Formats: sequence, structure tokens, C-alpha cells
Amino acid sequence: MALSWFSAQRRAVFTRIGVVFAALSLAACQSIIPGGQRPQEEVPPTVEQPPERPIEQGIPEDQERQRVALLVPMTGNNASVGQSIANAANMAILDTGGERVRITTYDTAAQGGASGAANRALADGNRLFLGPLLGDNVRVVGPLARSAGVPVISFSNDTGVAGNGAYVMGFTPAQAIDRVVGYAYDNGARRFAALIPEGLYGQRAQAAFNQAVTSRGGRVVATGSYSRSGRSLQLAVTQLNGEDEFDALLVADSGATAAQAVEQLRSLGRENVQIMGTELWNNQPNLGSNAAMRGAIFASVPDGMFQTLSRRYRERFSGSPYRLSSLGYDAALLVVRIAQSWEPGSAFPVSELLDEGGFTGVDGAFRFSQSGIAERALEVQRITASEPTVVSPAPTGF
Repeated sequence: MALSWFSAQRRAVFTRIGVVFAALSLAACQSIIPGGQRPQEEVPPTVEQPPERPIEQGIPEDQERQRVALLVPMTGNNASVGQSIANAANMAILDTGGERVRITTYDTAAQGGASGAANRALADGNRLFLGPLLGDNVRVVGPLARSAGVPVISFSNDTGVAGNGAYVMGFTPAQAIDRVVGYAYDNGARRFAALIPEGLYGQRAQAAFNQAVTSRGGRVVATGSYSRSGRSLQLAVTQLNGEDEFDALLVADSGATAAQAVEQLRSLGRENVQIMGTELWNNQPNLGSNAAMRGAIFASVPDGMFQTLSRRYRERFSGSPYRLSSLGYDAALLVVRIAQSWEPGSAFPVSELLDEGGFTGVDGAFRFSQSGIAERALEVQRITASEPTVVSPAPTGF
């Protein structure tokens, strides 16, 4: 992740995102997507739903507030994740006062799918899209929104959908891999190996890993590829063990898969290898219950403010939020911040998204690059027998 963590922009960020910091202080006081603990009981979000009048009639233009569409699945397999994001976005509006913003939720899994949701949102006069959640849906919604001059801030982590008016706000593997490899290198690792799953995620993880290692002067000595099966993983670990010695091993997969691989690796005598993981591990508690995983490190967004959000979410909705709900909260905070100078009825000021000083929220500091991908300030955590311990805090700005 090509970030200059301690540049002069670090001071500037506090001025530019003062409104958002105030919102966070207020908050502290008061395919199926993987997530955190499934909520015990979901209460329907209080975010305003689209009026039941015929789409072709439209709705009266809001003269005092900007209309923003939240495009998430509210039915189907990912309904719980979508509802959690919608609830969190609504919390952000309530926490900040948000008088200049009107967020309406559109179901991307309802009849008509993502394109139907986008067309309804455009007919209702929305000038900005938050979402969709899935990369495939961004590919559908993007051209429709672009033709209407409406930017898309998606919750996807698929960097391939970024650009041409679409922005990716999700947690991307490349940045987590760069951060954790950098930490391992700074602590003495020079010879690196990786276990990479087949598929698009694996391809991008492999490219990010090679770049992160070689750019620092390290050497990639071995790579094992596997399909999503225990037997394939076992064969990949056995093959990897037969390669040259290595100081650190990246397992670019879930914590559960990593645990299987690391147990086997340890049994083969590789006791002193530093195990590394990606942002996927941040969704999986209790990894330290497996002794083989203790001492492993991974990079992710900071978790401190999310714990506060989770507590307040449970108080309001009687259930636990998914980890991705923070994207809804932070996206709404970003809109509230920009809405201070965004006149109702006018086009969304895209240039505000590219502020080099960035923004901050539940998931720490972030900014959008010219490519449309959110660059994030990440921390490194080490797995222990109890809770993961932060061994390298996330920078507070850029």
C-alpha cells in the first residue's frame, strides 16, 4: 500500500475531517458474504424506504436535503449483512444530526435485482449511491449510474470494479498483505513463502504478495496453490515443506483454513516460521484457541471503534452487527461531512472524495486514490491465547 503515513498531510487530515471526528466522539458517548456473529434478532432498519407510488411518477425533489441511495440486499442470502449495513448507516445519520442528508434503502436482491434497484433510485432523484455490496452488482449498477452522472461508493472489495465513477470502499487484500509483509520484513524476515487459494482472490493476493516482498528487497522462495478442499490444501503444504527454508509464510485465506495449514506445517517441523494472514482473519474470533496459530500476525483496519459501534448497535437493534456494517456507518459519515458544502439538488462534488488528507471513521483513516480504491491505515495484530494484541498501531493519517 503506497501510503506516506507520516507526511505533512497527517496534520491536514484533522482539519478536513473535524466534523467526522466530532461524530465519532458523539457515538462513543452514547456468493454469501462472511461476517461476524450472526445477529440474534434483527430489527428492520428505520432508514426510509422508497415510497409506494409508481416509479414513473417519481417523488418531489427535496429542497433542503440531498437524496442518497443505499443499495444493499434486504432479502435473499445476504439480507442479514445488508440490513446490518443499513442499520449502521442510519445510526451515523442519527449520531451526526444529518439534517442535510436523506438516505433511502433500495433492495438489490428484490425482483429486478441490482439494476432494478438502481433504476428506482435514479427515478427518485438520488444524486449518490452508497453500495452495492457485491462486485458483480457494481458491474451492473455502475454504467446506469454513470450515464446519470451519479457516483457509486461501493462496499465491495473487488478492485476490478473501481473507476469510471465507481469507488471501492471495502477491505482489499492487497493492502493487508503489503502491511503484514512489511512488518515481518522490518522484524527480520527475508525469505518468504505463501499458500494461495485458486480463483480471483488468490490471483490478486499472489500479485500483491510478490510485489510486497520484492519491493522491500526480500525473496519469494516458494508458493503453494490449492483448491477449496482439505486434500488439496494438505498437498500444497507438503509440497511447500519440501522447498527451501523460509522465514515467513502467508496464508491468504480464512483463519479456519490457515489453522489447518499451520497445524500440518508445525507437525512437519517448521516451528519457527512466522505465520502471516490477511484482513479475512479479522472476521474470525477465537483463532488463539488453536495453539498452532498463536504468534501468527495479520493486518486489518483498527477494531477499537468498531467495538463501540457494536455495543451501541446491540442496544438499539437487539442483535450483533456484521463486521462489514462499519462500511455503512463510515460511508454515511463521509456523506454528512461532504454535505456541509453540497447544495441540495446539485450534482455530488466528486472532487471532495479525492481529498489527499482523507477521512476517518469507525475503521480508522482512509482516502480514495485516483483509481477509485480506498487506501486504508491498517494495524498489525498478533494472535494470542486470548484476544489478539496490536503490535503495530495504524497510523492516524496520511
